[in-house]
Amino acid sequence: MTVRLHWFLPTNGDSRTDLSLGDAVSAVSGTVGPPGASQVTRRAPTLEYLGQIACAAEQLGFEAALTPTSSACEDAWVTTAALSQVARKLKYLVAFRPGVLSPTLAAQMAATYQRITGGRLLLNVVTGGEDIEQRRFGDALDKDARYARTGEFLHVLRELFSGEPVTFRGEHLWVEGAVLSGELHRPDIYFGGSSPAAIEVAARYSDVYLTWGELPEQVTEKLDRVRLAASRFDREPRFGIRLHVIARPTADEAWQVADRMLAALEPQQVLAAQAAQSSAQSEGQRRMTALHGGRLENLEIYPNLWAGIGLVRGGAGTALVGSYADVADRIGEYHALGLDEFVLSGYPHLEEAYHVGEGVRPALAARGLL
Repeated sequence: MTVRLHWFLPTNGDSRTDLSLGDAVSAVSGTVGPPGASQVTRRAPTLEYLGQIACAAEQLGFEAALTPTSSACEDAWVTTAALSQVARKLKYLVAFRPGVLSPTLAAQMAATYQRITGGRLLLNVVTGGEDIEQRRFGDALDKDARYARTGEFLHVLRELFSGEPVTFRGEHLWVEGAVLSGELHRPDIYFGGSSPAAIEVAARYSDVYLTWGELPEQVTEKLDRVRLAASRFDREPRFGIRLHVIARPTADEAWQVADRMLAALEPQQVLAAQAAQSSAQSEGQRRMTALHGGRLENLEIYPNLWAGIGLVRGGAGTALVGSYADVADRIGEYHALGLDEFVLSGYPHLEEAYHVGEGVRPALAARGLL
C-alpha cells in the first residue's frame, strides 16, 4: 500500500517559534506560550489564515486536514464547515469529544456535513484525558468511565448510519427510536489512546487507529496490541501516526531551524509545561514526556526523530527533522511497520506545508510510496 498524507489546521493560532501552540495539555492549565510573549509573534486563527493553509494543503496534494479540539481552540465543526466552502476538495478530520453531545446529534451533524461537502468529513473521536478540561464542559466522569461512554457513543453512531431505527440503553447513554434521514455516508472514525481501555474501544469501533510519534519499536508494540484486540472482533483497522515535520533541502538547514526553535524556548515556559505534563492523566502523554524527560540536550531520540517540541507542547511532541530525503526515509520506515496514514504539521503551518508538499512528497513518490 501507499501512504496517505494529511495536514493540520492550527485553530488556536500559529507561530514560527511558539511550539506550545496546539497544545492539548498545557493549554488546560494556562501555561501555553512563553511568559510575556507578544501576540504579534503569533498568527491568529482567522478564517482567512486557516483558509490559506487549507487551500495550500489541497493544492499540495494532502488528502485531509486535522482540526483539534480543546477549550483553547476554535470549534472544529463550525470552522471546518466554513473552510469546506473555501478549499473544496480537501477532507476535514474533525476532532471532537463524545462526552459533550449526544450520539444522535453527532450522527445528524456528520450526515449533514457529508451531504453538504460531498463526503469530505472524517471523525477524530477524542475521549479526553484531563479531568480539568472535561469539567469545563460539565463532564464529571473519570477516565475509565469516559472510555466506556465513548464505546457506547460509537456503537450508537455506527448503528445510526445503517439507516435503521436505533434503541439502545447503556450504562452512560441511551436513545430510543433514533433515526437519521436522507442519504447516508458514514465518515471514517479515527481514534487514538495508549491505555488498555483506549485500545479496547479502538479495536471495536475505529476505522483508523492513530498513535503519536514514538520510537519505531514502541509503535510496533502498540500496533500489535491493537491488532490482537481487534482480532477478537474480526476487525482489521488501518493505522496512522501524528507527527510534526521540519523538512528542508538539506539536513543542516533543517537542524538549524530546530536549534532556533529550541533556543527560543524560555526556561520558565519549559518548567511550566513540564509541570503540567508530569501531572497529566493521559497514558499517551506520559509516554511522550518520557521520550525527552525534560532535558534540553540529546533530543534526537532516533535518527531524524526530535523530541524538542514536546518540551512545551502537550500531546504530539515529536518531529521528523532532516532533508526532504531524510524525512521520506523515516516515513517509509514507519510505513513498513504498518502505518498508512500520516497526520503531519509544522511551524508555521502555511510555510511548512509547502516544504512537505514540494519537497517531501516528490521524495516519497520516487520511492513508490505515493
